[in-house]
Amino acid sequence: MSGSTYGTLFKIMTWGESHGKALGVVIDGCPAGLPLNEQDIQVFLDRRKPGQSSITTPRKESDQVEILSGTFEGKTTGTPISLLVPNTSQKSSDYSEIASYYRPGHADYTFDAKYGFRDYRGGGRSSGRETIGRVAAGAIASKILNTMGITVTAYTRSIGPVSADLSQFDREAITSTPTCMPDRKADEKATAYLKDCMMNKDSSGGVVECIISGMPAGIGEPVFEKLDANLSKAVMSIGAVKAVEIGDGFAVSVAKGSENNDAFVLHDGQIVKKTNHAGGILGGMSDGSDIILRAHFKPTPSIFQKQETVNKTGENIEIEIKGRHDPIIVPRAVVVVESMAALTVLDACIMNMSARLDYLTDFYKK
Repeated sequence: MSGSTYGTLFKIMTWGESHGKALGVVIDGCPAGLPLNEQDIQVFLDRRKPGQSSITTPRKESDQVEILSGTFEGKTTGTPISLLVPNTSQKSSDYSEIASYYRPGHADYTFDAKYGFRDYRGGGRSSGRETIGRVAAGAIASKILNTMGITVTAYTRSIGPVSADLSQFDREAITSTPTCMPDRKADEKATAYLKDCMMNKDSSGGVVECIISGMPAGIGEPVFEKLDANLSKAVMSIGAVKAVEIGDGFAVSVAKGSENNDAFVLHDGQIVKKTNHAGGILGGMSDGSDIILRAHFKPTPSIFQKQETVNKTGENIEIEIKGRHDPIIVPRAVVVVESMAALTVLDACIMNMSARLDYLTDFYKK
């Protein structure tokens, strides 16, 4: 299988399946000298692991990470970092029935069409557990970015019809509410909505918003490696994401130029924008403002209602899915969006070191 590698200079390759022995990631291109231990990574993994609230799958996984290579005496060595997370709570028998048919909304049919074979236990590589490797690598990328003064913060912007009121923004609520909303009143409404969905054997979609702060201007490329294009690809590669917005996003298609343009002004000797409709990116390059992106997630396709499908012998059938499933993907995907954004921005920053001659001469001249 190709397509499991992401990045140019800061590069990751995720591996493993939902019901295999373990999952993990290999990171190549991490600079030497970064203080790093398992707890730095575990903090991120704990944000996405299952079984933490009434609105997540009851599958219990500790998702404990082990660093296998790439560090010595508590610091990175510059060599590939290999991270492993064992699977400990597989119930593959829950999925034995689906070997004979294709679940609506899942990758079952497309895997068979491509490979002529699929791992039907929890979806294999198309399972949400594949994101463990992304999050583990994202923890390292975020730590490097923090040393550069760049922060990446994601949260749930909306669930179904319930949206967070950003005038009530509470950063602590992102990691302490079941929905990962930064608005506690919206969290209560969204939780009630999700419980209603569960009573009706249904699921919900939602939106994750991500803010990248502290970015200098000029990161990214003007043509095929645009920063917004690469961020969109990174986020769209997350299972269940069906649309990505940068800045005003979809709203720009009904705006006028006089409404959409961001005026430049000089403030304390620095060029800044009065507004940020562009979402921090102009011409494929960061403009120094906060980068704002939103990822739109579809509802969890595993619902417990009767659904129509086709089996592998070509018959029309009705099914009722069993197993342990989230009623919504969004809360556990918040840290995944954050991680993919961090990986993309860090890779772009490293690549930018070759953009100007003075970057090279200032470093190498004696």
